[in-house]
Amino acid sequence: MYGAAWCGDCRRSKRLLDGRGVDYEYVDLEVHVEAADIAKSISGRTNIPVVVFPDGTHFTEPTDEELGAKLDAVAA
Repeated sequence: MYGAAWCGDCRRSKRLLDGRGVDYEYVDLEVHVEAADIAKSISGRTNIPVVVFPDGTHFTEPTDEELGAKLDAVAA
C-alpha cells in the first residue's frame, strides 16, 4: 500500500487492513518521496492510497466495502 499519514483515506484503509490482520507492506510517500512515481505508474493517477494485491490488481482510494470484498475474494 502506498500512502501518507496526512491522507484520511490512507489511514482508513490501513486501519481496515490492520483490523483484519492482513500482512502488507506500507510505503510512506512522505518518507519515500520517489515512490510517488511508482504509485502513479500503477494507478495512472496521483490519488492515494494505492493498494496493490498479490494478483497484480490494485485499488486507488478504495471504500471499506470495496477493499473488504477484495480481501474476502483473495482469502477464498
